[in-house]
Amino acid sequence: MQTIDRARLARQLELEQQRFIDTHPKSRELFQRAQKSLLAGVPMSWMVKWAGSFPVFVTSGKGAHFTDVDGQDYLDLCLGDTGAMTGHAPDAVLETITERLRQGVTFMLPTVDAVWVGEELARRFGLPCWQVCLTATDANRFALRIARALTRRPKVLVFNYCYHGTVDETFATLHDGVVGPRSGNLGPQVNPAETTKVIEFNDIPALEAALAPGDVAAVLAEPAMTNIGIVHPEPGYHDALRAITRRTGTLLIIDETHTICTGPGGYTQAFGLQPDLFVIGKPIGSGIPTAVYGMSEEVADRARTQTPLEDIDTNGIGGTLAGNALALAAMRVTLEKVLTPENFERMIPLAERFEQGVEEVIEDFDLPWIVKRLGCRAEYWFRPTPPRNGGEAAAAVDFELDQYMHLYAMNRGILMTPFHNMALVSPYTSESDIDRHTAVFREAVRSLAG
Repeated sequence: MQTIDRARLARQLELEQQRFIDTHPKSRELFQRAQKSLLAGVPMSWMVKWAGSFPVFVTSGKGAHFTDVDGQDYLDLCLGDTGAMTGHAPDAVLETITERLRQGVTFMLPTVDAVWVGEELARRFGLPCWQVCLTATDANRFALRIARALTRRPKVLVFNYCYHGTVDETFATLHDGVVGPRSGNLGPQVNPAETTKVIEFNDIPALEAALAPGDVAAVLAEPAMTNIGIVHPEPGYHDALRAITRRTGTLLIIDETHTICTGPGGYTQAFGLQPDLFVIGKPIGSGIPTAVYGMSEEVADRARTQTPLEDIDTNGIGGTLAGNALALAAMRVTLEKVLTPENFERMIPLAERFEQGVEEVIEDFDLPWIVKRLGCRAEYWFRPTPPRNGGEAAAAVDFELDQYMHLYAMNRGILMTPFHNMALVSPYTSESDIDRHTAVFREAVRSLAG
């Protein structure tokens, strides 16, 4: 198998960085100006992680494309890291939210849309009782609060190199087998070892051992890991996870914020999972900030008795904008008209086309790389075999090569995620869009081969 010449990679990366600077003068000017008023020159500091010397500033987006301030068009395969999975500005959503804006946005009271959304969530995901918040981070935090309240246990369990939003308990990894703060964890309230157990995904003996003491309130898990790249559960793992959590009295929380790419009912519906609590955010509002968490009938019955009415507004769950009328309207139209079975029937074959195209290039250049896919999400890895857990996936990260592949694509009008080499397909993505990526990917690989 071929290996990458690191010296050539460094030279090519320098050329691409200069090309980016030369072709994005207005974005560069705005970035320099923004550094005087915004920390790191961006509204959220992680926005500087994009390949290139500064982020692209966007003017508008429609469907699977957007335009920057320099007038350049991009095929968007990042789609807001799933937040814009529905595509940018879907017509049906625009019409609905515009009308909702005219009628008022937030009242601290329910609307008719709330009833429809609750019924649809129950139908899709199989849990009967739901609550609405603003982000999946909120939803995960609230689900963990409920789990600790019901079980009266102090610990939670997550998988090594997971990501569940900015939830303090989940910013933990294994350091030579010992739980500690994840790299970059800024100002943790306490050492996460005090609140959290961390094990590797797909390790059933480790799961048994971690839950055996009976001090874990809940396991919080993506059904397939996506935030360190796609790591699929091995056959029988979910059966074991459910059986062990039930036997040890541990609640199981499934976070489908990314794995909704599996299908209209997420991984949970597709594979018949039976979580006690269920979380999803970002894509279900077509970009309008919203998220939901659902619970089984047993959990709901127990949760109803936890807080007296006089204290329900200070129980650590909620927020005055949570469940607002605009968010509910956006969710209803998104679930009814965008994240539909018909659209998934288009999107998944396009992701398969992406997978096949990239695999052909890898084979042609005899590279030790692979492609992984989950529903309408696909990505390539710089390793010869699939990782079976987060630790193996993290060890395969090649930041310099990631930066080069991202920047090469961006310089040719294709946006991938800034965190790993993931592509997401929207209802508006076309076959020609996918084939365009394959051609650019081939050019990028050829540029490294010399």
